[in-house]
Amino acid sequence: MPENIHRHMEPSEIPTFVDEVIESGCDITAVGHDSYVIGDADEQDSAIETLDRIQEKYGNPDPLKLEIVNYLWSVGRFLELASENSRH
Repeated sequence: MPENIHRHMEPSEIPTFVDEVIESGCDITAVGHDSYVIGDADEQDSAIETLDRIQEKYGNPDPLKLEIVNYLWSVGRFLELASENSRH
């Protein structure tokens, strides 16, 4: 079992976490203001070992999900969703 299984990412690690995910070949992108995705299925499949090492290094990013989303918005890596009011 990885030793960092219970480790949680620190807010100061978000920029390097994002950079390492991008370097793995996965396009990490905020989706709306409350979630993000790490590449598509093909990108994840081809980078699975690297992504596993990244998660082992940084630990669980889930507690910082909104901070990661905010960082991705700040660096222009986002998809803005249409609001419920503007859908037809």
